[in-house]
Amino acid sequence: MRFTKIIAWSTAGAVLIAIGVAFGQLIRHSSELDHVPVGGPFELVDQDGDGVNDKTFLGRPSVILFGYTSCPDVCPTTLMDVSNWLKALGPLADNLNVLFISIDPERDTPIHLREFLSSFDPHIRGLTGTNKQIAAVAKEFRVYYKRVDESDGSYSMDHSGAIYLMDKTGQFAASLSFQTVDSVAIERLRGLATS
Repeated sequence: MRFTKIIAWSTAGAVLIAIGVAFGQLIRHSSELDHVPVGGPFELVDQDGDGVNDKTFLGRPSVILFGYTSCPDVCPTTLMDVSNWLKALGPLADNLNVLFISIDPERDTPIHLREFLSSFDPHIRGLTGTNKQIAAVAKEFRVYYKRVDESDGSYSMDHSGAIYLMDKTGQFAASLSFQTVDSVAIERLRGLATS
């Protein structure tokens, strides 16, 4: 009986040690992912047709999201969420650059971006560029996107949906998703706006 208990305790101990090692590896891996560089130099055109680059936005923290104006659901929903979060910030929203970067430059001209974004908070500024420029900025931000051709000759764009929070020096601070709870998002944006 005593021998059976010893074996049982030894087995339980070995399992706990294995779980601890695996958990330690998971934390280490997670921490390595946190240090993957996000963001970098880019050159684009804003919704007024003016050339901008990453240095244009230094000095104020930035909220950056990627999408396209023909997106049927996720992009408009996310932009509405961001608009509501900015409204909740009140005057603190003025401390932020809020950038919507199109991953569909063929359709999203500066004029089209300006018209589309007029339905959302005025702090949100649209950026576009050539296919090469969009590919370059997407690579810097580790954004996935892909054109999907439809049978009727039209196309849609698959893309990742993270919202990037960058500090005033252009360094990655955190990210949000379109599913982030409003109270959490507002608190994170408030912290960014006051940093």
